[in-house]
Amino acid sequence: MKAIWKNNVIAESKKTVVIEGNHYFPPDSINRQYFEESDTRSTCPWKGEAHYYHLIADGKKSTDTAWSYPEPKEAAKEIANFFAFWKDVEIVPS
Repeated sequence: MKAIWKNNVIAESKKTVVIEGNHYFPPDSINRQYFEESDTRSTCPWKGEAHYYHLIADGKKSTDTAWSYPEPKEAAKEIANFFAFWKDVEIVPS
């Protein structure tokens, strides 16, 4: 799968994990040049605390568009440090 934002491939992997309709990309599959860590956090009752990231490319910024669970609860341990996306990120087959 590919995650595309503003015509840039921000992540690509054949090993995504789909949870609640979101593709979670392994940490080694993201192009970190497009990511900026945010101070935003949220809590999921079964996954734990999510850390958010802004996407930046071509002089544009999308706020809190990516998230990851660096220390998920036991039920979500398979997505530790994986990244998921929303807003205007297109997820397409590779």
